[in-house]
Amino acid sequence: MNHAQLLIPDFSLILCGYLVCRFTALNRSVWSQVDSLVYYLLFPVLLFHSIARSPLDLRAASHLIAAAWSLCAIGIALAYSLPRLPWLGRRIDGRAHAGAAQVAFRFNSFIALAMAERLAGAPGLLLIAVVIGTCVPVLNVGAVWPMARHGQRGLLRELARNPLIIGTVSGLLANLAGITVPPWLEPTVTRIGNASLALGLMAAGAGLQLGAMARGRLLAAGLLSIRHLWLPLAAWLLARLFGLDATQTTILLVFSSMPTASSAYVLAARMGYDGPYVAGLVTLSTLLGLVSLPLALGVLRPL
Repeated sequence: MNHAQLLIPDFSLILCGYLVCRFTALNRSVWSQVDSLVYYLLFPVLLFHSIARSPLDLRAASHLIAAAWSLCAIGIALAYSLPRLPWLGRRIDGRAHAGAAQVAFRFNSFIALAMAERLAGAPGLLLIAVVIGTCVPVLNVGAVWPMARHGQRGLLRELARNPLIIGTVSGLLANLAGITVPPWLEPTVTRIGNASLALGLMAAGAGLQLGAMARGRLLAAGLLSIRHLWLPLAAWLLARLFGLDATQTTILLVFSSMPTASSAYVLAARMGYDGPYVAGLVTLSTLLGLVSLPLALGVLRPL
């Protein structure tokens, strides 16, 4: 199986957004409104629906959940530690780090869902839904905290107002309460979710300024190495530590090797941080997924 093939559509949409914004009348002023639409409506609906629609058996997947939470904690801790490293820390801008730290530990749940279903069928899809439902709220809090702290904003206020966190938490609560989207509304909600994925990736491409990457090469290298090297290695060790079976190990490795979330750009831009820089990291992370996915599934999984 060519695992890297799943990343081509995402990268193509980012490239399309970049070309449309640079070479047509649909310039940055248009895409700033698209950012708002994706952030405040489309992405929250998608997150709610993707988490609420699949039944979660938390007890049966308790070891996988514990391993996934441990992996989240490792990713967040590594990302937060970069400015405190003796040599690297002095060369990292604090504000740039606050907006971009999320790139190291957030993940593209849409690609994860597709990959899990292709590799493990319905059982894999159910397990990745459990991971998404239990980890996305934690990761979104980890993404918002450094930006709220650096911007001297109240953390609880920012979390309560953050549409992505509202969507994930409400989806998890609805799932646990057995509340589902009515069948007559399902097609509409599904189409909104599909629109959010396409527009979110195109908006990241439209906001991309390749020159912005030159301002923080060391930060980019640190964050992307966490996302695409250290987390897959940590997942392999955690799978053995928690005694996961073959299917659960596969799901954890998929989770660990994903490109970063495409909504990272939207979140950074809407909170007043360097959106073009984060868009560049999203693009690079999508490309690096072509390496980390085969590493995790082709090299680490058979060990």
